[in-house]
Amino acid sequence: MKNRDKNSKTPAHDYDIVIGPVANDKIQNTLRLYLKGKISKEKFLKILMHHEETHQICFCTLNSLQTIDRIDDTPTYDIVMISEPIIEKLVSDFNFDEIKAANLLFNSETYNKLSDAETKLYEKDWAETYKLLLNELKLQI
Repeated sequence: MKNRDKNSKTPAHDYDIVIGPVANDKIQNTLRLYLKGKISKEKFLKILMHHEETHQICFCTLNSLQTIDRIDDTPTYDIVMISEPIIEKLVSDFNFDEIKAANLLFNSETYNKLSDAETKLYEKDWAETYKLLLNELKLQI
């Protein structure tokens, strides 16, 4: 429950990795009812026992992330380094908020090409990718 407490200033735990079921919206709503005192602890636990289980792995610390080995050769770092200035440029050139700018980029065919290692678009300057995106979205500066 401490993981779901947005007012908590301290981490809920110090584990490197947590594995377990995903708390979907139904569970989140049940948790909210319990925290507000609308349902008893017994009813809360009973509801949690009767849900379709999903699974997640949460890497909670930098130490845990450093244990992961890549299994593909997608140039993730390069893609991030290209994406950031493109989003910033969309914000400054078109007065979009960051969420809209990010959605435009990440949902574009240009981003699909950037993420595809075979195109090698990630090897090009971010400005070139930005021009492709503008062309795709039919935006002019």
